[in-house]
Amino acid sequence: MTRDLRICFVGDSLVAGVGDPVGLGWAGRLAARAFADGLPSTHYNLGVRRETSADIVGRWEDECARRLRHGTDLRVVLCFGVNDATHEGDRPRVAPERSAANLAAMLDRAAARGWRVLVVSPPPVADPAHSARTALLDEDFARVCRTAGVPYVSVHRSLSENAVWMREVALGDGAHPGADGYEEYAALLDPHWRAWLAASG
Repeated sequence: MTRDLRICFVGDSLVAGVGDPVGLGWAGRLAARAFADGLPSTHYNLGVRRETSADIVGRWEDECARRLRHGTDLRVVLCFGVNDATHEGDRPRVAPERSAANLAAMLDRAAARGWRVLVVSPPPVADPAHSARTALLDEDFARVCRTAGVPYVSVHRSLSENAVWMREVALGDGAHPGADGYEEYAALLDPHWRAWLAASG
């Protein structure tokens, strides 16, 4: 049977690629890499600006189910957390334990659906305090994925030490880079992405 690969990229504005003048973001770049490697896919970008995990957990399954009805290899990439860690008043928009619980719930539902999942860590932003909160979420998400047996790619620390990413985020709106920043993000994800696509069953 011919492999019919379908992938939903689910998350926030950083999944949507906000700030990228060529409109690819990191998700589009990964899809292009797969195509260049001889693995074309039907990929859907379901990133929504300002959304937290509490928003995403309420919509993601239905949106993915509409797009993953057919095909022989059905997959989901999840990436969120920066908006969860954004402070409104004196507290984050979503409490860290709730963020972790939302991710765990999504992984449970994906397993029930038979969708293979890759989870990508939220990246750092220009504000150090915000990034510190996101780094803690990164650790929480890694634990959730280990428990669920789902691959997790943590690039938060690498991007925080990446001059291109941090410069572009600072020159932009404080959270979104330009094309070169997204290219750095995609390059860090690339080996994990290739390994995930190569795995089956």
